[in-house]
Amino acid sequence: MMRAVIVSHGQPGDPAPQQQAVEDLAARVAACDPGCAVAGATLAMPGALAAVAENDSLIYPMFMAEGWFTRSELPRRLAQAGAARARVMRPFGTDPALPGLIVAQAHAAAAAQGWTPGDTTLLLSAHGSQRSQASFTITNVLAETIAPHFARVVTGFVEQEPFIADAARGLERAVSLPLFALRAEHVLDDLPEALDQADFTGPRLDPIGLAPEVPALIAASIRAAL
Repeated sequence: MMRAVIVSHGQPGDPAPQQQAVEDLAARVAACDPGCAVAGATLAMPGALAAVAENDSLIYPMFMAEGWFTRSELPRRLAQAGAARARVMRPFGTDPALPGLIVAQAHAAAAAQGWTPGDTTLLLSAHGSQRSQASFTITNVLAETIAPHFARVVTGFVEQEPFIADAARGLERAVSLPLFALRAEHVLDDLPEALDQADFTGPRLDPIGLAPEVPALIAASIRAAL
């Protein structure tokens, strides 16, 4: 039976928690009836990908950006795992439903503060990179797409300018939404540290990949790919 495999980066220094997180996500996606079995694997957990990926598998990258990692490194890892012919889908960050989900999450957080969308600034924080513009590009495209739904959309990054602390400084009536797939090191450490440094006082949402609607969104993508 064909299997879809949700693949995330994981955390090399401590792979077990993120491996468990992606397995839990796979179980929630499977409960949404995607049309096939669903497994989860991180690239950081030794042997995890080889244990679940096969040549007829669908690979769903739980990544925000589409770039070198999805086009080159992931296929290389699949070949190493004996699944060179597995079909790699477009990553989570490119899902057409994502902008609407981001707007809904941010508007709900703003409404809880008594703010209207037209009064609200949205801070989108993402990974960024000194080596690849993929994260920077998709974040700014998303920001432009959803800008009409807010007073302003601001972007900040962990690993490139504008850094999150600089982007967040001085923002009023602002909601912070991290463009990360799972709750890992950057979300747990770098992001709160940057927001504290900026004296950011607005709501701090969970990463968009943890939104309750995400398992159904992934299941729909898998069904369409099948």
